Amino acid sequence: MPTEHADGPGFVHHACLYGSDEQFLATALPFVRDGLTAGEPVLAATTPANIELLRDALGERAHALDTAETAYFGRRPVERVSAFLRYHDRRARPGRRMRMLAEPVWGGRSARQIAEWKRMESGLNVLLAELPVWMICPYDTRAVSADVAAAACVTHPVRMDGGRARPCAGYTDPLAYAAAIGPAPETAPATAARMGPTADSAAVRLFARERAAAAGLTGERLALAEFAVAEAAGYLLAADGARVALRIWEEPGTLACELLREDPHGASVPAFAGFLPPDEAPDPEDGLWLARTLSETLEVRAEGDRTRLGLRLAGLRDAECG
Repeated sequence: MPTEHADGPGFVHHACLYGSDEQFLATALPFVRDGLTAGEPVLAATTPANIELLRDALGERAHALDTAETAYFGRRPVERVSAFLRYHDRRARPGRRMRMLAEPVWGGRSARQIAEWKRMESGLNVLLAELPVWMICPYDTRAVSADVAAAACVTHPVRMDGGRARPCAGYTDPLAYAAAIGPAPETAPATAARMGPTADSAAVRLFARERAAAAGLTGERLALAEFAVAEAAGYLLAADGARVALRIWEEPGTLACELLREDPHGASVPAFAGFLPPDEAPDPEDGLWLARTLSETLEVRAEGDRTRLGLRLAGLRDAECG
């Protein structure tokens, strides 16, 4: 879990709700300036307008600030976590904390995507808990919905207003939050293609390939859909005695896949499994990270003694992936 105080060890995760350029700078500028003065690596991953505000306010010191246009600094949550870790690994200095301004882009996202970003914001408290990083996540209340702004005070232990830090009374344990955040999982329609339960991973892979091909996917996109389903199923099947049932159906723009496992021996899938990229040492979650990376969204749900994984893969009509 993160510490609430920036002078403590480990990850510090604060929210900043701002409604004007002046309010943004009131929090961001001293945060950045103090970090640069201390010789700490400082990253501003925010909008181009906010980066310009910071550079103008910093003057010559702006040359020492690392910046990233936030829309491209990890387009999806799993990519965002990897982007944070890459920056940390590239710029970490022994004995020094680093600072990150990390503003997600909330506008134009679907309800399912917003839920996934909220889940990630909460999950950072677990995923990055050991890193010496002080992260402030700005939320522009002129642009985000009231629901997203309210969630900022549930997913961050502390809120910053200018230089003032206040504990968020609504802060919720990340595991509990991840289990509750909507929308509710959609069950497979009656028309979905069905398979299993089975422990045969090769059969699962073949079924996924056949259904993706039937949906019109070809070439690289067909292979990526097959890999995503196979890796997700492989993660579930790694548990002793596990069997997986599959449901695959088409939605506008996507190929939806549902994997259901009756959890053997009480095993369950951690809420944030597969968010961290593979390291040198093999990890059982490596395959799930690949499945997340290849999917538009991947939701994990514990339902009593059953786990449900829901994947949304780019469909035939998704021109972005064409």
